[in-house]
Amino acid sequence: MHRIAFIAETAERGARPDGRATLAQLDPRRTAHLVVDLQRGFMAPGAPVEVPEARHIVANVNRISAALRAAGGVNVFLRMNLATDATARWRDYVDHLGARSDRDLVIAAFSPGAPEFDLWDDLEVTGDDLVVDKCRFSAFIPGASRLHDELSSRGIDTLVITGTLTNVCCESTARDAMQMDYRVRFVADATAALSDQTHNATLANIDGHFGRVVLTDDVVGALAPAAAGARSA
Repeated sequence: MHRIAFIAETAERGARPDGRATLAQLDPRRTAHLVVDLQRGFMAPGAPVEVPEARHIVANVNRISAALRAAGGVNVFLRMNLATDATARWRDYVDHLGARSDRDLVIAAFSPGAPEFDLWDDLEVTGDDLVVDKCRFSAFIPGASRLHDELSSRGIDTLVITGTLTNVCCESTARDAMQMDYRVRFVADATAALSDQTHNATLANIDGHFGRVVLTDDVVGALAPAAAGARSA
């Protein structure tokens, strides 16, 4: 698990909120938990884009999924899908992948039918959850996915974001979501990057600007009363 720390500038301006207070008004029926790109291609040892820390957040992601499911919210599992025409037009990203052999390896891994494309085995996914493919870092870029339509049709206005990479797809999705009028709650101990430094830099970027940074215990605790009410109904 990442060693979470906030840069001095963030701490001094008081941008780090109390997680429970931040989530006090959470309405599970209007909340979606976005699980970003926890696929074998990012998770498995030796995978094309392995993020070792991502294996350590799965238990927390599952806790949030279970709590929101019980409280009447929706879980959305996002998958990176590079087997689209959009990939060929994404010139700078394709260049970033390097030599053609490396590029072909990554694109093949994140294509439907490849083992690496599948969600990580230890993720708890049920038939009530949504699985949405995307072809950009941000799921909210026009044409990248059907996510916004799915959320809008359910009256969702608040997002809890987990997954990987913290500083790439998670941050990109969070930034765009906030500017599309969603409330963003970014879970510090249920997101994963390649280093503590890049992870914590994103937390500083998000907190106080594009959303609020919270912890898994904060989210699960905020959802507990609604889940208990649903069980007794």
